[in-house]
Amino acid sequence: MDEYAQARPAPALRPHVAFYSGYRQRGLAPALHRGLPSPYLTLIFTLDEPLVIAAHPDPAQAPGRYASLLGGLHLTPALISHDGSQSGVQVAVRPEGCRALLGLPAAAVANLDVDAAAVLGEPFVGEVRERLSEAADWPARFAVVDRALGGRLRDTTGPAAVTEAYHLVNGGASVAAAAARVGWTGRHLTDRFRAELGIRPKEAARIARFDRARRAIRPGVRLADVAAAHGYADQSHLVRDFRAFAGCAPSRWLADEFGFVQA
Repeated sequence: MDEYAQARPAPALRPHVAFYSGYRQRGLAPALHRGLPSPYLTLIFTLDEPLVIAAHPDPAQAPGRYASLLGGLHLTPALISHDGSQSGVQVAVRPEGCRALLGLPAAAVANLDVDAAAVLGEPFVGEVRERLSEAADWPARFAVVDRALGGRLRDTTGPAAVTEAYHLVNGGASVAAAAARVGWTGRHLTDRFRAELGIRPKEAARIARFDRARRAIRPGVRLADVAAAHGYADQSHLVRDFRAFAGCAPSRWLADEFGFVQA
C-alpha cells in the first residue's frame, strides 16, 4: 500500500493553512526521509504507528516518537525513519496563522519539533486522532481536520507589518524593499520579524526560493534550468543552498526520494 492525497482546507482556514497532505504506506522497504525546510510549520496527526524522528533540526533535541507533532520553521532537515509503514495527516500551517490557530507566535517553536498535544491539549489531539481513525477515506479525514481546526480559530493576529514583509520577501522582494514598504528600517524589520517568526527575513526568502526549486526538481529535469527559473545565479548556487537546507546534494535527495535514480 502506498497512498498519498492532498487537499486545500475549508475557506475559513485558508488564511492560516496552506494545504493538507494524507499518507498511508504499508509493506515498503524501511527508509529515512528528510523533512526539509519550507515556508510552513508542520502539524502532523498520525493514524496508526507513531512518527519516529531520528534527528531534529536542533541537534540538541533527542530522537523521539510522536503520536502528533508540531514542527516550527527551520533551516536544517529533520530525519524521519520508518520500518516500511507510516500513516498520518500533515497540516501545512502558515506562519502568520499561528496565533489564530495555535495560540502562539511561530517563533515559539522555531527550529523545534514538539509534541502537538503540549500545544493543542491532549484531549483535542486524542479526539482528532480517534475521528481520523474512524473516517472512511481521505476526503472524510480532511473534513475531520477542517472541523477540528475550524473550532480553534481565534480572532488574533501578529503584527500586520511582519505579515506583509513575510509575503514580500517570499515573493522575491529584497529586505530593504520590504522594510521600506512597511515603513521600518531594515534592522527594525529583522528584529520584529525574528521575534514573531523565529527566523530572519533573508532566511525566510532563502527558504521560500529553495522550496520552490526543490519542488521543481524531478528525474530528467536539468538542475541548471531549475536554478535559472528560480532566481539562483547558477547551478552551483542551487547546489550550495540544497546542501545547506537538505544536508545533501540534489542528486542524493533524488536518489532517496525516487529510488531508481542514481546518486
